[in-house]
Amino acid sequence: MSTHSAKPISPARGEMTGEVWGGLAAMLVALPSAIAFGVAIYGKLGPDYVAQGAVAGMIGAVALGLLAPAFGGAPRLITAPCAPAAAVMGALALDLASGKSGSSGPLSPAQATLFLTLVALMSGGLQFLYGSIGGGRLIKYIPFPVVSGYLSGVGLKIFLDQVPKLFGFSVSKEAGLWKGLAVGLSSPEHWQWQAIVVGTVTMLGMILGPKITKAVPAAIIGLFGGILTYLGLGLIDRSLLDLHNKLLIGPLATGGGAMWSGLMERWAAIGGIHLADLRALLMPALTLSVLLSIDTLKTCVIVDALTRSRHNSNRELIGQGIGNLASAMAGGVPGAGTMGATLVNVNSGGKTRLSSILEGVFVLLALLLLSKLIGWVPLAALAGILIVIAYRMFDKGSFYLLKQRSTVLDFCVIAAVVVVAVTKGLIEAAGVGVALAIFLFIREQIRGSVTRRKLYGNQISSKQHRLPSEKKVLEEYGTLTTVCELQGSLFFGTTDQLFSELEPDLKLSRYVILDMRRVQSVDFTAAHMLEQIEAMLTERGGHLIFSNLPATVPTGQDLQTYFSQVGLVKPTQNVKIFDSLDAALEWAEDRILEEHRMLQSGQERALELPEIELLHEFEEDRILSDLKSIVKERSYKAGETIFRLGEPSDELYLIRRGIVRILLPLGNGKFHNLASFARGNFFGDMAFLERSIRSADALATTATDLFVISRKDFDEASKANPLLGVKIFARLARTLAIRLRHTDNELRALQET
Repeated sequence: MSTHSAKPISPARGEMTGEVWGGLAAMLVALPSAIAFGVAIYGKLGPDYVAQGAVAGMIGAVALGLLAPAFGGAPRLITAPCAPAAAVMGALALDLASGKSGSSGPLSPAQATLFLTLVALMSGGLQFLYGSIGGGRLIKYIPFPVVSGYLSGVGLKIFLDQVPKLFGFSVSKEAGLWKGLAVGLSSPEHWQWQAIVVGTVTMLGMILGPKITKAVPAAIIGLFGGILTYLGLGLIDRSLLDLHNKLLIGPLATGGGAMWSGLMERWAAIGGIHLADLRALLMPALTLSVLLSIDTLKTCVIVDALTRSRHNSNRELIGQGIGNLASAMAGGVPGAGTMGATLVNVNSGGKTRLSSILEGVFVLLALLLLSKLIGWVPLAALAGILIVIAYRMFDKGSFYLLKQRSTVLDFCVIAAVVVVAVTKGLIEAAGVGVALAIFLFIREQIRGSVTRRKLYGNQISSKQHRLPSEKKVLEEYGTLTTVCELQGSLFFGTTDQLFSELEPDLKLSRYVILDMRRVQSVDFTAAHMLEQIEAMLTERGGHLIFSNLPATVPTGQDLQTYFSQVGLVKPTQNVKIFDSLDAALEWAEDRILEEHRMLQSGQERALELPEIELLHEFEEDRILSDLKSIVKERSYKAGETIFRLGEPSDELYLIRRGIVRILLPLGNGKFHNLASFARGNFFGDMAFLERSIRSADALATTATDLFVISRKDFDEASKANPLLGVKIFARLARTLAIRLRHTDNELRALQET
């Protein structure tokens, strides 16, 4: 009994140990970064708000760590404050404090804090909305050059923001970042050598730490290295050991009463918010929500590849939205699924969402138990951590795009977004990114031709088997028909390309067939261009013909209804619509044969044996009389079935009058048209030669008269007159060879185009 009961307990303990170690290791990575990001945001409001930023970073890590994995769709993912949030919120904080945000003027730090909270709240709500309406799939389709440029811009902006803290000088709000950096870097007398030393040691710890040991996260090695360096310098300069020193975070107001009163004071000021303020905050919130969503889903995709799992994008965005909403309500910093902490969690044994939730629990314990120690963290150490993170965010591989002419434009897109992000701001960079995403889409559509294949009537034909004399006419006048298979989106960006490709044919062809089965969408510009093509064809007595118009395209558009709405399809216009390309080709061929008075409509008089194409010249061999003795006559009404798939038969059919269609049943009452045969032709040759079952259905399209020859009777007649068998088989072989050769030519033309 004890042996059996021990089996399930041991694996459970092992799995739980992995979850705990994964959550603890992830916390050690996420916590220093969360504090640094919080300080980077709230530090823009003034030195008095640095400590509040550290607390906000920790609160954000707690709320995100507990709620995002509980409701998300990506087990193992660690959600915490991140660099994109620090960049967007930090830039907004600076604009709010300086009066550049579109508000009525510079805001007090308390008002700016409320505005930051509202942006975080709106961003979380938007993320929840994205997930609810299925936006997880769409966000992943933002072009990589735009994402790369934006993230590189975020990294560069964080780097520039942290340089003053690394060197220990301050930048005034009035001077601005660039002027402040120029003044500060050109004035070494304002540098704090202690900050430079602490920041340098921190960066070296983050960079060299993984090479020494992988048991301790690099951020912890760097942070403790910076703290120990600062304390060591404090033995030389006793003033550094004062907690209120401007080089430290300083005392944290983490008591329950202090935090609660501060939060209530913030929300009490919401009554002073106007609609114009909310409109001004909408764009930062939108930018933040999209950037956090991209960052999260990018991490999810990498984790999927490492763990051979698959996340739920929409559910994950809902979880992220809930986590960011809770973080904003509690006064925390927004965040996203972070790469570093998530990879540490996976490598430490985390396998389920429990490890992610435990990470939030450990951050909460750190907030409650270690808050007094966190006040001793040097700002230069946090700056060193952020500078390393910013360096790693910058997409250095993008410079390789300059080596190939085909990718130079992609590099220009990345560079443009980076430049705008740094010189103008992240909000403006978001607008540039959206515009460039549209530009890249149009470029890709234009680079790929919307014409998949273009053929002429002497290269491709319908499945209507014509007599040799008819085929000769269709081959001679084949250029009167142009068949163009289209693909992709027909819109203003590809309209001119399509017209240029068709323009030479419009001067020669009378029938232009556009096969639409692979078309994704059509806009009004393209519809107007098609109307121009119809007008040009009408002047020459021709027709514009559509085949395979999809009932709905991916956009939900009904093309036939749309063409009617825009006036392209009218009774007065020479426009035809057919369900299949074969039907369109057959109609165009019939018009050409009608013009040359060679069309067999199936309503002519019934042919006699000597007039059947297969039996030409049999009169000279005096064997036609022997054939007449075994031939039977049958008649079928229009729509009547001649034979069905699977029926045993050995009969060959010669068409005296009418049209017969050979159909392959597909199920659900649908059929595929294999071929059509008119007066003078034959069908049923496969079963006649093999004496086996029918491979398809045969249907009389019009009233049909047939000559029927059974293989049994034919064999008996051939014994009496061997020349009969030789002649029939020779003519069958020749006709079938001609049909195969014609098929080969069509296949070759299809492959070549």
